[in-house]
Amino acid sequence: MDNLNSTTLNITEIFYSLQGEAKEVGIPTVFIRLTGCPLRCNYCDTTYAFKGNNPLTIEKIMDEIGQYNTSYVCVTGGEPLAQSNCLILLDRLIENGYKVSLETSGSIDIAPVNKKVSVVMDIKTPSSTEEKQNRYDNIALLRDKDQLKFVISSRQDFEWCCDILQNYSVDSEVLFSPVYESLRPVDLADWILEKQLNVRLQVQLHKLLWGDEKGK
Repeated sequence: MDNLNSTTLNITEIFYSLQGEAKEVGIPTVFIRLTGCPLRCNYCDTTYAFKGNNPLTIEKIMDEIGQYNTSYVCVTGGEPLAQSNCLILLDRLIENGYKVSLETSGSIDIAPVNKKVSVVMDIKTPSSTEEKQNRYDNIALLRDKDQLKFVISSRQDFEWCCDILQNYSVDSEVLFSPVYESLRPVDLADWILEKQLNVRLQVQLHKLLWGDEKGK
């Protein structure tokens, strides 16, 4: 316990909202947004989390999330796995009975992540300009409880995603998400049906409700 009292993470924000993405969409969730990311995707909507200095102990984080009446916690960023103490936080959340999801770019090895955590891994498409950062070995580590997400801004991105699904064995659910205000969701829906893909179309519920307002 003494170690946990002194273990800190750099936190951009902790907030309570509806989950806007993935299979828990619509469920009230506490979000823990860690600071820092080694990637610079050109469609990133959380650039405010790139930098900051707000170290919190794991005990303080647990106190913060404990005030909300939900068992769902989403650890996000930035890139949360860029902070090694994120693994300790994930373990602590699981030990305390939370249903935990981790949003990661997949550029960092996910093997050490607690197996009870639901990993939502965002493989970077060509339009992100960070495709070279993809760690494709992570795909084989995903299981039924996990999700492989593609953020798509063009037909070129879409075709690239189709190639990835053909070239890799994917055991998790697959999410296709249009870049907000860059690709019409109806166009992506039509392409999915045209190719008869077994994927889930994901639109960002929080942006439908609150637009691009930070913290939702």
